[in-house]
Amino acid sequence: MKEIASGVWPVMITPFTADNKVDYDAVLRIIQWYERMNVTGIFAVCQSSEMFFLDKEERLELARFVIRNTPKHMGVIASGHVAEKMEDQVREAQAIIDAGAESYVFISNQFAKEGESEDIAKKNIEYLLDHVEADSFGVYECPAPYKRLLSPELLRWCAQTGKFAFLKDTCCDLKQLKAKCEAVKGTALKIFNANAATLLESLKMGCAGYSGVMANFHGDLYAWMCSNYHKEPERAKELMDFLGAASMVECQVYPVNCKYHMQLEGVDMSLVTRSKDASLLTESKRMEIEQFHAITQVYRNRFFGV
Repeated sequence: MKEIASGVWPVMITPFTADNKVDYDAVLRIIQWYERMNVTGIFAVCQSSEMFFLDKEERLELARFVIRNTPKHMGVIASGHVAEKMEDQVREAQAIIDAGAESYVFISNQFAKEGESEDIAKKNIEYLLDHVEADSFGVYECPAPYKRLLSPELLRWCAQTGKFAFLKDTCCDLKQLKAKCEAVKGTALKIFNANAATLLESLKMGCAGYSGVMANFHGDLYAWMCSNYHKEPERAKELMDFLGAASMVECQVYPVNCKYHMQLEGVDMSLVTRSKDASLLTESKRMEIEQFHAITQVYRNRFFGV
């Protein structure tokens, strides 16, 4: 099994044209922006990609495009694990794996229905592992349609199969993160925190990096944090105070606000999304994003001298 590199894995957004088709020219510009941000790799066809609003052909073609156009020094992992029937899940997972994804990422809430036990989830994981041919898998504790967090015990079992290399953790709780880190210690499974506020402490306890929404706003600052937190602890604490407070922008009109911020970064795209009405990004909310962008530039200058 190929190891997933530690660092920053942004959850890639999907740009759309004015007539609501995937804008592949803009997808390419986002990939180029990620490269400038010095992130480790890209997590494609995830919730930020609006995977629940893409049909199966769009999910596969988007994964293929990102894999084909991402620089070789960056990795690509992908999901799209939204089908209801297990046989459809197997078929669609295999197609994305065959397209060249470094790891296929399962959505944890697809392992069992809400309220069902971890025994059922484990049984379904075993089925998927038996029927999908791949060397590397991941798990994303996606909050939609409901959030299923993996227990440390189930996570340890996943790690011990020798098939799992990635967890995007969304528990937002340092005690749980510590227990999960201890559960997978000595295995190839790496935990990537999706929560900005707990990031610094989670890195200290063994998390491998960050895979969250805010890498779509200032991925370069997260890359600095993951690479330098142990070498420059005082500066890391200063940056963490900013990153934690800045992450509240996620509660605005995401991903519309992210697309507007990308525009301010020079990444041309429309504000069209399928999951939110772009008109919800009102004039005052746009001003908030402009001010947010200006403060980000201050921190970039402080940490990179640009």
